[in-house]
Amino acid sequence: MAKILVTGAAGFIGSQLCDALLARGHEVMGYDNLCAGKMENLKGALKSKRFRFVRADILDEKKIADACTEVQTIYHLAADPVVKDSAERPGRSFEQNVAGTFRVLEAARKRGVKHFVLTSTSTVYGDAKEIPTPESAPLEPISNYGASKLAGEHYCASYAHTYGIRATAFRYANIFGERSGHGVMCDFYAKLRANPRELEILGDGKQDKSYLHVEDCIEASLLAVAKQRTVFEAYNIGSRKKYTVDELARIICKIMGVKPKFSYTGGKRGWVGDVPLMLLSTKKIEKLGWREKIGFEDGVRRYLKWLAAEGN
Repeated sequence: MAKILVTGAAGFIGSQLCDALLARGHEVMGYDNLCAGKMENLKGALKSKRFRFVRADILDEKKIADACTEVQTIYHLAADPVVKDSAERPGRSFEQNVAGTFRVLEAARKRGVKHFVLTSTSTVYGDAKEIPTPESAPLEPISNYGASKLAGEHYCASYAHTYGIRATAFRYANIFGERSGHGVMCDFYAKLRANPRELEILGDGKQDKSYLHVEDCIEASLLAVAKQRTVFEAYNIGSRKKYTVDELARIICKIMGVKPKFSYTGGKRGWVGDVPLMLLSTKKIEKLGWREKIGFEDGVRRYLKWLAAEGN
């Protein structure tokens, strides 16, 4: 089986990707500086003799180059992932998501890596005019985070065509589930644990978006990588359905058994760079044979159960 490098391996999606790759028999190296990821997320992977972990930063040219030695495929997940933080700290977003991706691509080129996989984002479309939004839609991000991810996509495309590295960009919708420590669901859960009588909602509650459980996200990603034959492809990965923030809040309240009063911060955007309407077209990934398996409410229930078990 192939030797695979996963950057951001101790994170929410990265750690579960490591588990899935190991389950398929691959040799996996996890790479993470642990500024956001947690070793606890890798407790299953660390039991495998086919897993090795390196604590280092993707901006460290020597360490990332060493990690790429004899690697066939890189899944590059290491990033500064919070959209609203990118407005307050644009330099960090650029450094981690643009310069960091460039460093990993350079290491891949020098070490002869065959396939480079980038986790991108639905925010590259900005306020999309076409809903559901296909991969062919205009790319006009309205957040620094979206811009940084789009720059990474373009570098992947250029390296693929210039150096013959097959590259894939996954434009993820809102991915949620076990091991996630941020996002609207985590925010609502924490607020309701602290005060079950009132729930503050950022924006007007009418933001309408697609959410996908992490298990389905990983299945779609691995399928696309296995079936891709072209030098570069971008794939949307999300759900066919969308939910308003108010609907999501009501589902979480029902599961937690609370009936709070909702209060709102106002405005159609919850924060600077927030995209209030997002639904990706998933026809391209579905043509490869992928289908969403975990129902939205079942996925939310699983996630809240995990948050409760973790003592959050």
